[in-house]
Amino acid sequence: MVERVTITIKKNVLRRIDSMVDGREIRNRSHAIENLLAKSMSAGLETALVMAGGAADKVMMPIAGRPALEHQIDMLRSHGINNIVVATNTDKIRQYFGNGRAYGVEMTYLTEDKPLGTAGAIGMMGGYTDGSFVMINADTLMDPNINEIYEFHKKQKKFATVMLTTTENPSRFGVVKMRGNQILRFEEKPRTMADTSRLVNAGLCIFERHVCDLVPKRKIMIEELFNRLCRQEQLTGFVHDGMALDIGTKDGYERAVKEWR
Repeated sequence: MVERVTITIKKNVLRRIDSMVDGREIRNRSHAIENLLAKSMSAGLETALVMAGGAADKVMMPIAGRPALEHQIDMLRSHGINNIVVATNTDKIRQYFGNGRAYGVEMTYLTEDKPLGTAGAIGMMGGYTDGSFVMINADTLMDPNINEIYEFHKKQKKFATVMLTTTENPSRFGVVKMRGNQILRFEEKPRTMADTSRLVNAGLCIFERHVCDLVPKRKIMIEELFNRLCRQEQLTGFVHDGMALDIGTKDGYERAVKEWR
């Protein structure tokens, strides 16, 4: 989602901005200014891991005339995140996006020799980044302020931060128990509504590089990694009050088609 604005810039600065436009990686003047602003705001968060292992077909479905994953790439780029690693076991995404430069980013692809679960790719990220990185679920269409979440994450001084959102039906999810900003544990699919948190994982996390070393070289689900971080008191939660649509479900996809702009 974009918004038109009017700004005043000195001519000599504008000439330098225009010199960045090559029609390929930087498409036009607006794209150049957006990139400069995003880089100045990103404060070092430049790498994303996009989890698309079992979601290739879903994330290539059209929303507002473009594949859902393309909207995610736009969102990441708008926050200065230009190094995108896609964990996928099919060639559909690679064939469409290639190296990503046509979309203003650099895309590489991480393929597991054998299924490693929903957290296995995190353990392989050590070879792709030296610092903090953001992880998103490819089949969750969202509009977070990643820079705000990253600033929150840095202030907490923990290994990981999970973006949380509220749900009307917590019995379908793993809900969180919290003390302040710290996540104490995840309670999987609670059967009773009394005293049940309605906060659930919204499909975005920020990890420190050290987390890669905590992931064993075997199949591991994200819930196991989260619980390990909880036991070490190294997991915090950031509550997101914006859009987070699970397009992997029929209802979520239909809502995204109607509401996403």
